[in-house]
Amino acid sequence: MVKVMDKLLLFLYSIVVGLISVILLCVGFGAVTRDSMNDFISDLYRYDSLQITTAVLGIVLFVLSLRFFVVSVKRGSALPPSIDQRTEFGDIRISLETIENLSLKAASRHRGVKDLRSRIRATDAGLDIVLRAVVDGESSIPTLTEDIQRSVKEHIEEIAGIPVMNVAVYVANVIQSGTFKSRVE
Repeated sequence: MVKVMDKLLLFLYSIVVGLISVILLCVGFGAVTRDSMNDFISDLYRYDSLQITTAVLGIVLFVLSLRFFVVSVKRGSALPPSIDQRTEFGDIRISLETIENLSLKAASRHRGVKDLRSRIRATDAGLDIVLRAVVDGESSIPTLTEDIQRSVKEHIEEIAGIPVMNVAVYVANVIQSGTFKSRVE
């Protein structure tokens, strides 16, 4: 959510900075006359509403500049996301990519699954796994998806020792089989 908000703020910030740069270009190349600039500045000091608006805009741009400066200087996490477990012998770290590959391996064992993608989310209660699959349509989709859910859950819990709370299977499409029966006449 924070990344989406930062992207939105950066978008708005870039529009405002772009508008200011266009105004500065117009002033620099003489498209805005000195008299119109003097009139604008005198109006700015004459009306309290324009002064307040300008001050608020300046504060917002300054705060956004500080935010983007902090985000650009802040170091990202060097380690990929992982699941940490403590045993009596020490710490164990299993990357989410490993869990993703284990889930893809378990799901691809089923006949009728053609294309798989996986997304893993770790929660305090356990893993939440979302699989996106393309199937061949030759077998029952509810039966196939239940089998995939069961095997992925069992495989990850057995191999990684991490509880799986949810396995969601999204059937994105059914592909057409390339084999056609030829008729002999």
